[in-house]
Amino acid sequence: MVPVLAVDNEYLFGLIGKFLARDDARPRHDYGHLGADPRAGILEPWRFPWVDAVYDGDDAAQPYNAVTFVHAAVDRQPGHAVQVAGSFADLHTPLPLLPLADTHYATLTLRIRKGEVHHYRLRIDGVWQVDPINPQRMMLDNGVEWSRFFTWGATRRLVLERWESRLLQRLCSHILPFHTADGETFFKRVHDAQGPANRAPHAYRLDESAGAVNFIDKLLAREEAHHLVDYQICLELIDGLLRQRNPVIEPWKLPREVFAGLYREMATASVAGWNYGRYGNPRYFLQLLRRHTLTGVFSHPRYGGNAMTLGWKYLEERYRDASGATLFDWGRAIEAPLGRNSAYRG
Repeated sequence: MVPVLAVDNEYLFGLIGKFLARDDARPRHDYGHLGADPRAGILEPWRFPWVDAVYDGDDAAQPYNAVTFVHAAVDRQPGHAVQVAGSFADLHTPLPLLPLADTHYATLTLRIRKGEVHHYRLRIDGVWQVDPINPQRMMLDNGVEWSRFFTWGATRRLVLERWESRLLQRLCSHILPFHTADGETFFKRVHDAQGPANRAPHAYRLDESAGAVNFIDKLLAREEAHHLVDYQICLELIDGLLRQRNPVIEPWKLPREVFAGLYREMATASVAGWNYGRYGNPRYFLQLLRRHTLTGVFSHPRYGGNAMTLGWKYLEERYRDASGATLFDWGRAIEAPLGRNSAYRG
């Protein structure tokens, strides 16, 4: 049985207050991907279920997240019976969401291992349905739609297809500042020092852009789902364009100079062979890709990028003062096991 965590009402009201406690239900948060859906009236609905750190006094709890499910009754009346069943537990044993004080909200917080992707459904007053406030949806092989969420550090592809990931891997790798002689020497040394026995499960190889593709996949599955269409169209256009220029070699295997030339063309918004009828500004996509790639490889690994903290380790070694001491001592600010700050847990 998945452990149920006890959390205080102040914590629950804190996460609910900003995002769900709104009387204005107008679709102010729709980027064209929700339409008339009720989720369009919720501020940052992608935050639900709420995935947070968990620490219960035992360092062994750090491999887990606290995942909080929230149901807000549409009629704003308390007393609705709400249960959840998902792949994180026995599907035949629904878990009840408990009323939050005398409000119309019901909540449940579970301890779920990091690095996982799960699907679930809610049973509201006896009727099974997807979570009405979670934008993430997935279709199982039997044609039934489920809600989905992922915990910190998940590596399974969610929205990108395999060929898209391969091509995106090459596009990202040439944006990052690691393809210098010093950068490649650093990455080879750090990666090899891990040793096969010490590498995290599903750890990214160095030629996979230090997890940047995984970060972008998770970003497009949640926070920036409205940009998924940009990637789908532009990756298809780039794939077709590169196949026209070299019909013999798979696009993701082409030499570095081919991608360098493509970037120069995209930066000027003038790409030979680009279908401007489908996507009018290749420069915009390049800027979007640069922002996502650099954010992912230098952000906290919990968000899917910066695998094995390689981005931070690169900055730590790259920037030093006259005495040789690093100017980017990231370990002081990050909790164990990644860093050495004992003030934080989870």
